[in-house]
Amino acid sequence: MANFHTSRLPVVLFTALAATTLPIALAAQAAAKPGEVPDAMALIKEADLKRDLYAMAGDAMRGREAGTPDEMRASIWVAEQLRAIGVKPIGDDGSYFQWFNMVRTRVSTVSTRASLGTNALEIWKDFIPLGGSSADVAGTVVWVANSADTTIDVRGKVVATPIVAPNPASIRTTTNSADVRYTQAAISAAQARFARRGAAGLILVADATSDAAFDGLAILRGRGTYDVDRAARRFATQPTRAELPVPARQAGTPAFLVRGSMATTLQGSPSIDVQVRLERFETPSVNIVGVIRGTDPKLRDEYVLFSSHQDHDGVRYQIDGDSVWAGADDNGTVSVALLASARAFAKQPGKRSVLFVYHGAEERGLLGSRYHAAHPVVPLEKIVTVLNGDMIGRNHPDSASLLGIQPPHRNSSDLVKMAVRANELTGKFKLDSIWDRPTHPEGWYFRSDHVPYARLNVPAVMYSTNLHDDYHTPRDKPERINYPKLTRMSQWMYLTGWFVANAPTRPGIDPGFKLER
Repeated sequence: MANFHTSRLPVVLFTALAATTLPIALAAQAAAKPGEVPDAMALIKEADLKRDLYAMAGDAMRGREAGTPDEMRASIWVAEQLRAIGVKPIGDDGSYFQWFNMVRTRVSTVSTRASLGTNALEIWKDFIPLGGSSADVAGTVVWVANSADTTIDVRGKVVATPIVAPNPASIRTTTNSADVRYTQAAISAAQARFARRGAAGLILVADATSDAAFDGLAILRGRGTYDVDRAARRFATQPTRAELPVPARQAGTPAFLVRGSMATTLQGSPSIDVQVRLERFETPSVNIVGVIRGTDPKLRDEYVLFSSHQDHDGVRYQIDGDSVWAGADDNGTVSVALLASARAFAKQPGKRSVLFVYHGAEERGLLGSRYHAAHPVVPLEKIVTVLNGDMIGRNHPDSASLLGIQPPHRNSSDLVKMAVRANELTGKFKLDSIWDRPTHPEGWYFRSDHVPYARLNVPAVMYSTNLHDDYHTPRDKPERINYPKLTRMSQWMYLTGWFVANAPTRPGIDPGFKLER
């Protein structure tokens, strides 16, 4: 699950919503009709899911970071599982792989230099650039002991000031360590404060908490930003700058974080000279694509697309002594659920074909799904549905979310009816609707791989069991997964796909649908 914003909300059950809001979801449950549940669903087994997840999200995969050999290792492993199951390759040159290049922009450690007085500063060790552009800062430091003191004129000056503890409400409650979350919130508040006052440069001096976060924050910031090719940029979830040349100078107030031990030196009004330069280059990532052909001569050229992402956050800084951010729930759970569905469809194919797509570089901003939506391996108009999942193995055993089930995110009432019916026959989850609302501060609907397809009017839903405290930390390990729940979630996704694969007509798009944030 891509990390754009995080917070926590109480659970509100789907069934508590008014019938006028979600009438299609409030039908009474009924027993399965003869033949409604295929025999092959019995092949979705807890033992297989557990075995596969321990392999894919074990420490040996090193967190599967996009653009690294670890993502390649995991991708090869997934492709080999698909081959063994009997899923046919449909990628580049008859392989399981659809290759694409990520455009990476980061601070150059070669051409960036800094000095404080007569002492050279080392990037990522002594100071951390906090902007996303090149920057030049030079001058005599003005020490502001209290950032709330507005009697000091800082316009056009280089300011040094201690980190101020942030408002607790501004601190994200999940992802990364507590000290990193604290520091990021404090940085954002200070940058905004001194930009309004017109400072030419800002040096933030770490307090005890941000000193503890320094090395971790350096790793996070040093990774830079990522984008994908021009054709796929129209599906970006946030504004993109990758089509621009590397900026010559940062707009606004360039800012830097330094260690707390520099406070005494900065109070002496030394001179400072910092030149930050960026570099931009391409690095490969990959989508894994396979197909099980349908049985109907007329319908087999239409495709039900099952969607996951194989990447996660890689090896980062330590939390509780562990630096492998393994991503068992995010998104190992859905990745192995797709393997389970593939076993079922290989044994008992549907009338329509089934396309399995593992999107690369989701954690870098949905790059793989944006690329595939722009360059699909089958004609886009032949993709009748996207069934995407992200994090389906944690939290209360009887609750889950189905996103794309209510306006303005719902683009196909037909698909939603099928998904709701499949839930009645498998997981029987109480569906938490809060996460699908446009008012949800997480923007949860917009943070996974169904979005580029929904923007192209492909019927799409997303399955999730939502955030938890181990999200985007090294604690997201296979041993923390609720495997009976994962089995039920996997069966639910599979049965929805089975319904779509065998429906006489493809799910329609709701009249007037247009996906907007």
